[in-house]
Amino acid sequence: MKIYTKTGDKGQTSLIGGRVDKDDVRVEAYGTIDEVNSFVGKVVTDLDQEKFSDILEDLEAIQHELFDAGGDLANVSSRREWKLDGKAIEQLERRIDQLIEDAPDLERFVLPGGSQASASLHIARTITRRAERQVVSLAKVDPELPVTPQKYLNRLSDYFFACARAVNARQGISDVEYIRSAKVFRTGKRISKQEEQ
Repeated sequence: MKIYTKTGDKGQTSLIGGRVDKDDVRVEAYGTIDEVNSFVGKVVTDLDQEKFSDILEDLEAIQHELFDAGGDLANVSSRREWKLDGKAIEQLERRIDQLIEDAPDLERFVLPGGSQASASLHIARTITRRAERQVVSLAKVDPELPVTPQKYLNRLSDYFFACARAVNARQGISDVEYIRSAKVFRTGKRISKQEEQ
């Protein structure tokens, strides 16, 4: 079986129900989701299977959900049925709340890093934010696009942040605080500058 089709040689690609230029905002959005998925795969290879079995289970589910989200964004057919649903968002929120408990309270912004897996999670987080911005742009030209992928990506970036901190904590590695940051969090929650004073 050949993996090259030559159908994209003129700068277009196929969607579910149509074709568009490869630099179309829709392709940028689901392509960036694919990029996130690749980094999730990288994180999986960085984690010890026994120490991080719960996180590995999360990440496997997330990889499938990212495929669902990408498929939803690529669907321009007359009969659009969506794969990603609100249950995935609810599960991310539950896991964020659990993972936050693994790490010490946060007072300042942290720099991406610590362990190798944590650094990879931060990369996944920032790419997820980019994907979210691109989905916002896509929604402006496709009013029928469901809001679920956008909400999912928003929560997913929060999950990656919480997960990166939990991974460091479980390995006894401290987060690297941004040294010029004021205290912007109190018991893990964001506070305003006024409250800080």
